[in-house]
Amino acid sequence: MKAHSSEIPQPTPLIRDLDPELRPREKALRHGFDALSDAELMAIIFATGLRGKSVIELSRDILNDNRGHLSRVARMSPKELCARYKGIGEAKALTLLAALKLGERTVADSMRADNPAMTSPQIAYDYMAPRLVRLPHEEFWVMYLNQAHHVISERRIGQGGVSGTYVDVRLVIKGALEELASAMILFHNHPSGNLRPSPQDENITRKIRDAASIFDIRLNDHIIITSGAYFSFHDEGKI
Repeated sequence: MKAHSSEIPQPTPLIRDLDPELRPREKALRHGFDALSDAELMAIIFATGLRGKSVIELSRDILNDNRGHLSRVARMSPKELCARYKGIGEAKALTLLAALKLGERTVADSMRADNPAMTSPQIAYDYMAPRLVRLPHEEFWVMYLNQAHHVISERRIGQGGVSGTYVDVRLVIKGALEELASAMILFHNHPSGNLRPSPQDENITRKIRDAASIFDIRLNDHIIITSGAYFSFHDEGKI
């Protein structure tokens, strides 16, 4: 027979009951945001907890439910967040998701501001993934590069459904000529998570490569993007 503990669970202390050094806002002011855990950062965003649950406990529960992955939380809609975590209303859900989206855009903008040379598929993936990785549909983008492999611009050429999108080769080449590009990289996402290129993917890659070569424009790569992974036509010897 299993023995039952006679100990009474201790309530989680409220923020106001914590030592000032342990309160997320005060801790951030004294030591900077890097000193805070993800739960403490979320606690600052939420500002208040729920009845019977402190804001830090609420934040920890959400993180634990997603195995500590903020990216999983960021993929939820406000309705999903409210439905999954009872007591969280639209205001809290919108505030948290807006903060996560702003952080995501900050990372993407930081890379664009640095304008690194696109010298590897990994750099190109890191640059473009924030645009494509969470879309529920396919999009096809072209990155136009100068002679030194720095980005001139990126253009969305096509948008389709879950399993495909139409790409007009003429628009790809027209953009390259308008930008006076020396090279370009193609990108599209696979919402299904399947990294392997389809026969259609390989066919459009050949068409664009052959059309670009007429104008002495190099096709450096075609990268298929999924969450946390990519397929490089260049690395796989398909260009």
